[in-house]
Amino acid sequence: MTTWTMPIEGHPQERLWLAWPTTGYTLGDTEAEAEEARRTWAAVANAASEFQAVTMVVNPGDEAVARRHLSAQVTLLSAPLDDAWMRDIGPSFVIGDDGRLGAVNFVFNGWGAQDWASWEHDQHIGSIVAEAAGAERIDSEMVNEGGGIQVDGAGRVILTETVQLDPARNPGWSKERVEAELARTIGATSAMWLPRGLTRDHDTFGTRGHSDILAAFATPEVLLMHRQDAAAHPDHPVAKTNRAVAERYRADTSAGFEILDLPAPETLRDEEGYVDYSYINHVVINDAVLACAFDDPADDRALATLREVYPGREVIGIDARPLFARGGGIHCITQQQPRVG
Repeated sequence: MTTWTMPIEGHPQERLWLAWPTTGYTLGDTEAEAEEARRTWAAVANAASEFQAVTMVVNPGDEAVARRHLSAQVTLLSAPLDDAWMRDIGPSFVIGDDGRLGAVNFVFNGWGAQDWASWEHDQHIGSIVAEAAGAERIDSEMVNEGGGIQVDGAGRVILTETVQLDPARNPGWSKERVEAELARTIGATSAMWLPRGLTRDHDTFGTRGHSDILAAFATPEVLLMHRQDAAAHPDHPVAKTNRAVAERYRADTSAGFEILDLPAPETLRDEEGYVDYSYINHVVINDAVLACAFDDPADDRALATLREVYPGREVIGIDARPLFARGGGIHCITQQQPRVG
């Protein structure tokens, strides 16, 4: 039987996958909002296409508008879509001990059957992308999204109690059952359980606590963590608690990784309330890092830190405010396919 392992994001990649915004709150209520969404998704895809192959899954009928915004280097794949968060609706790619490409097909149910979400089509995207990638599909009965798992490629996985143990996702599941399923599907041998996600991520259009806005392994030796320095922000205590949990996990498991803080932007609020802006939500690709920028004084410092921890890669800041206003970031709209062989 093949043993599967999910490689760290910095592993050489074959392709980056995205999904084109087509309907609903992600696209927006006005033509101006729709154009903002299209420009932002296109900016990420076009930047990535300068470094590696990129495929955009496009809802049938949207090919022409997508083509107008996208570089000729971006490949289109037509398939029915509800939404555009490829990290969550697409498969999580793994590599077998025999060198084969696998694609874990978790159950997707609209981030815990949220009343604003629809997933009639998105629940099938994992299978469609797996087939298009030529990967062996590994089906899982666990409800999970790619944004809810962060790995170091050496067996560690970062989870949140409010996602994998969410009663609207996996009723009755224990930590032990979750960990056993992740051992089977992505090769996880050790789990760091953070208590919850950022405050805005628990609001209406949030995920109830995805880990890919909280922490990321730059390498197996360096863990990046979100820090909120403003005491008035509700994420100040959340980030402090998560940091303490990570320190305790490191001590309890005798892990040798360094914890490096990525302070949040100075911007604290938008018209909807306290923001969950985070530099953690970047995506690593071949020879580059696509990083969230917020037209904020802290952008330069954060991008400088990313250059330090990802030496040899070009760090490109992309305005992610339109993404965060819709409930996610750059990492959330992308899914990397690792190279095998």
